[in-house]
Amino acid sequence: MTRLAIPAALLSAGLLVSACGSTDTATGDVSATSSMSAMPAESPAPATSPAADHNDRDIWFAQMMIPHHRQALEMAKLAEDRAGSSKVKELAKQIEAAQGPEIQTMTGWLESWGVQAPGEDAMPMDHMDHGMPGMMSGEDMKRLEGLKGAAFDKAFLTMMIQHHEGAITMAKEEREAGVYEPAKQMAGSIMTSQSAEISTMKKLLK
Repeated sequence: MTRLAIPAALLSAGLLVSACGSTDTATGDVSATSSMSAMPAESPAPATSPAADHNDRDIWFAQMMIPHHRQALEMAKLAEDRAGSSKVKELAKQIEAAQGPEIQTMTGWLESWGVQAPGEDAMPMDHMDHGMPGMMSGEDMKRLEGLKGAAFDKAFLTMMIQHHEGAITMAKEEREAGVYEPAKQMAGSIMTSQSAEISTMKKLLK
């Protein structure tokens, strides 16, 4: 009888320990709390998800600035064989060198966000009042194409100043309302570089 009693007691004790380990929080059991505290804590959820690293303003900035830059490149290319001043031609090449790579970068952003990038024909010449300040109209571009020499230089500089001022306005809005850091950095760069180019163009007009 004694031999049977010992295992029974051990079994009873084992059940007691097991029961303590699984007691719910309502009992306030110490061993249950200790068991839970020994478990590794879950990693906190990230503050931002990949989908939250940009907002609508960032998308707007890229979608609008791409065709805006494309028009600047179109104007710059006209200067290659129409400009009379070597300084105007040099400025045009500078604009191409800066804005071409920016178009590629912004296109990459939109693709990574799952947003359609503007096509090559997305040149809303006649929509200056729809979020794209500084854009030339179709008539403006045709007039520029028909000019050469000093007449081209004057028209080109006048139009490009207006175009740059529009880009700076859009860049300021991105800096204020965007959240995607690379886009905000590009906006700051546009503000700095194009402000400097405006100063140069105003001097050339004089």
